[in-house]
Amino acid sequence: MPVNAKGLIFNIQRYSLHDGPGARTTVFMKGCPLRCLWCANPESMKSFPEITYNKTKCAKCYRCQEICPHGAIEVEKEGAFISINRKICERCKDYLCLEACYQGALELVGRYISANELLRNVRRDGLLYRISKGGVTLSGGEPASQAEFTSQFFKMCREKGIHTALDTCGYADWKVIENILPYVDVVLCDLKHMDPLKHEALTGVSNKLILENVRNISLFAKVPLVIRMPVIPGYNDSEKNIKDTAQFMKEVEIKEINLLPYHRMGTEKYNKLDKKYQLGDVLPPTDERLSSMKDFFESYGLSCIHY
Repeated sequence: MPVNAKGLIFNIQRYSLHDGPGARTTVFMKGCPLRCLWCANPESMKSFPEITYNKTKCAKCYRCQEICPHGAIEVEKEGAFISINRKICERCKDYLCLEACYQGALELVGRYISANELLRNVRRDGLLYRISKGGVTLSGGEPASQAEFTSQFFKMCREKGIHTALDTCGYADWKVIENILPYVDVVLCDLKHMDPLKHEALTGVSNKLILENVRNISLFAKVPLVIRMPVIPGYNDSEKNIKDTAQFMKEVEIKEINLLPYHRMGTEKYNKLDKKYQLGDVLPPTDERLSSMKDFFESYGLSCIHY
């Protein structure tokens, strides 16, 4: 394990109440092997820093276009908004456009941080952890995609008595996850769909590896594990999928599931990254539907919370 490894993160959220026990500091890591249609953090997908563009702040001064050494910024005509050639922009390491944009319409998402620096940052909330019995959660993106950093940071947290939670999609080689687990107090893992073909249609990958890892974590590694199920109406909330999820959890001896209702709060982020949001017509699940799902999971003897 390298000394003071560096990780790529894009946000640190303090006083998070839904990412493990107690009040927590959730660190969002950049880079994810999945492409979930409903993802609320599209800025988490790629494993390098990205430029976002907020048209509402743009003064159309075009200083960014003038200073860009790679010709990645284009303007169709005078008075128009800029457009960014992402394939060119993604190769840039200069970020001169950020310095030229006085209005802050252009922002860099993603920064590298050492394990030591991140530890110093999260320890500011140490009193909150002690009072609430909380701690630190690494989320994403996917923390297992930056396994060396994740392991080292969690190890340092453990040495300081800070509770650790790994929020993972579960899509990684078992050996990678196994090397992280000795420093993890609880794992939060998504089960997005039990059918492998439907899972692939929704996320870009099969769920076979994910289910194997969930089984290994619960039955063999014996690390406390909570399942988190995003509830996407019309996509994964069928009675069959709910039943299959409950039966799988019983089979692998997992006792708790959290229901995460679909929302549209991340849609504006897609615009800033020039991405198309694909579930614009989907409505959030009703409280009645979530309560019905909760009742069903509890009928299997499972603890169920919906947020």
